[in-house]
Amino acid sequence: MHDSLLLFGATGDLAQRYLFPSLLHLLRDRLLPDEFRVIAIARSEHDDASFRDWLRERLGDDYDSSLVDELLRRIQYVPVDLGDAEAMAASLSRFSDRPAVSYLSTPPNLFASACRGLKAAGLLEAPSRLVLEKPIGHDLASAQEIDATLKSALDESRIFRIDHYLGKAPVQNLLALRLGNTLLEATWERRWIESVDIIVAETAGVDGREGYYADYGALRDMVQNHMLQLLALIAMEPPAAMDTDSIRDEKRKVLRALRPMTAADAAADSVRGRYGPGVVDGQAVQGFKHGGHEDVETFVGLRAWIDNWRWAGVPFRLVTGKRMPSRTTEVVVTFKPVTHWLFGPGERKRARANQLRVRLQPEETIELGLMGSLAASEWAANELQPMSLDLAMLPPKRRIAYERLMIDALKGDQTLFVRDDEVEAAWRWIDSVSAAWREAGTPVRDYPAGSWGPAEAQPFLPRTLTTHNGRKS
Repeated sequence: MHDSLLLFGATGDLAQRYLFPSLLHLLRDRLLPDEFRVIAIARSEHDDASFRDWLRERLGDDYDSSLVDELLRRIQYVPVDLGDAEAMAASLSRFSDRPAVSYLSTPPNLFASACRGLKAAGLLEAPSRLVLEKPIGHDLASAQEIDATLKSALDESRIFRIDHYLGKAPVQNLLALRLGNTLLEATWERRWIESVDIIVAETAGVDGREGYYADYGALRDMVQNHMLQLLALIAMEPPAAMDTDSIRDEKRKVLRALRPMTAADAAADSVRGRYGPGVVDGQAVQGFKHGGHEDVETFVGLRAWIDNWRWAGVPFRLVTGKRMPSRTTEVVVTFKPVTHWLFGPGERKRARANQLRVRLQPEETIELGLMGSLAASEWAANELQPMSLDLAMLPPKRRIAYERLMIDALKGDQTLFVRDDEVEAAWRWIDSVSAAWREAGTPVRDYPAGSWGPAEAQPFLPRTLTTHNGRKS
């Protein structure tokens, strides 16, 4: 387990909200090496003392002061321009005294120069490792260009492409439920499953990130990584073993089996939207300021098809958007109705499809929706009602997903990280969607902030999704 972490982008939002709090939790639970150190790196002109004061203020009063003190003692700060490889090498070479994990919490356009600077500083020599945040590139060509730079400095076994959704407990529990139980393993295919919905909805807008979003949009920002990784885990074949390469081999097969979208499919299988002014959580909010970039979406709905034996004909509906009525990330697997209905017409009206619902946020839960009888003397014996089974085993302490991933990177376990061929397969499908939109002239439709997207998005949303006006009909 490596005991040296170089954290690039140390003054960024991700580091403040998730990475440093994760380190605090790991330190509290004594999961880090005794000699663990953090080299915090950013462009701001801090020294050790001023950065520690800055970080203490942002961590606030949520943590025990002695624990914060212990973390801050382990932190050194180095101001570096990641665009200058020579300056990086000069500033960071003194930290090459022991194997390190370099964590690039930076925009992807800095990956190549940062990699060259780390190489020159001697910080990528085996067994040192490199962690990169999403997105890896803007399209397939740029992803391959970044990958070529990475591979010139270190091999794939030491490259960790992070997707924090894979570190969430319900995602890992989903694999255990599916592969460890006959009930689900036997029904996890097209004969029994009607559809799969993956929803990532955010109440936040893109305030302050308009420039980034103008280049990426919802398709590249959310679908290419988080949502396709969830799809791959749900749809993959059972691996030969629960080891790193076996799991990632099966995910890659799913991503390669995604049917490319064509211009003829675009109207039926996709919808794009961009939020305008509206009301979210009772507060009036402004619309997205696109700055002349008319062809950028903050909402996307897609119907994906996996062309293999297990999933032929089963729609995977992917929906993500900004300024939605509620913040939620969930996977809904809807099973087909029973073959022959034996109960009365009243029960038929109350019938609900069996559903496995995995919520990743705001709370982390797994529920199985079934039909059952009220089974009491004042009701008819066969009067059916929906019932829900809670399948989640709550951990003793709620974890930030990054905690698991940071520990795995320090240990060298790549199971929950994304391999190069997965990234390329995902970009191939995303590029087909972008090309289909261009050829078909797919419009970006306006929707008011606080709604579930444009009116055309209704067929892509599960009927059980809560709206600001109640239940979706």
